[in-house]
Amino acid sequence: MTRPVSELARERFSCRSYLRKPIDEAIRARLRAFLEALGPGPFGSPTRFGLLAAAADDKEALKGLGTYGMIRNPQAFIVGAMGRGPKNLEDYGYLMERAIFEAAALGLGTCWLGGSFRKSRFSRTFGVTGEETVPAIVAAGYCADAEGSGGWAGRAIKRSTRLEPEALFFSGGFGRPLPAEEAGGLGPALESVRWAPSASNKQPWRIVRAGARWHLYLRRTKGYGQGLMGKLAPMADVQRLDMGIAMCHFELAARELGFTGTWELADPLLALPDGLTEYAATWREAPGPGARPV
Repeated sequence: MTRPVSELARERFSCRSYLRKPIDEAIRARLRAFLEALGPGPFGSPTRFGLLAAAADDKEALKGLGTYGMIRNPQAFIVGAMGRGPKNLEDYGYLMERAIFEAAALGLGTCWLGGSFRKSRFSRTFGVTGEETVPAIVAAGYCADAEGSGGWAGRAIKRSTRLEPEALFFSGGFGRPLPAEEAGGLGPALESVRWAPSASNKQPWRIVRAGARWHLYLRRTKGYGQGLMGKLAPMADVQRLDMGIAMCHFELAARELGFTGTWELADPLLALPDGLTEYAATWREAPGPGARPV
């Protein structure tokens, strides 16, 4: 990307109002090519992505693709179709967040939509098969008032509601917060995770370092998605999507810091702090700067 992930993670916010201006043709082409070239996610689930966008000579291209009034004047939607698989939602979240970083680097505002869109219409338009589902989409365009009340308000909320590192990152087990000096050079990658977006800003990720392995856990929000809105607009398990987002932030930031590694499923069977916490994935550091023996 043309800009560091660490910068994009801090600056990006959920843009819900867009200029009535089609995305420039060159940017549409670049983003569409990026989406169509996205490979599989960390766990290889079948996924594909594309761009539904309005053009200057075809402003009706998005007609009928509703978002229940949550988004104003979107000029494009990043859409994906997901097949079956045990970690399909994590893969989808990872790849969609990768696409959001690309859109941000191109100067576009974006907003995740998990339940507030008409899934049947998007599915028909994107040619979803019976083996696929659309768990979430992303609105995109030139953000209106990016430096005014909307943008600043979004960033202010994001800053004021971030959980502190000691509530998210641990060493050896959940009983000991990870000191900054023990992050082994990956402190900025953890900070990138801390700034990642999540459904209703619940920040459900937890990370436990154990030598060269970084174990990610999902700390579920009790009753999330089971209220009235969940019944009116049923959603996918969006907190699993959130874990894919966290994985994307961690890995991309780690790469920028010169670290490499691989994702694996290797539950260390640690004592869990409560019944809401469950193992999600592990990032295993490859030998290199700051890496510790496995």
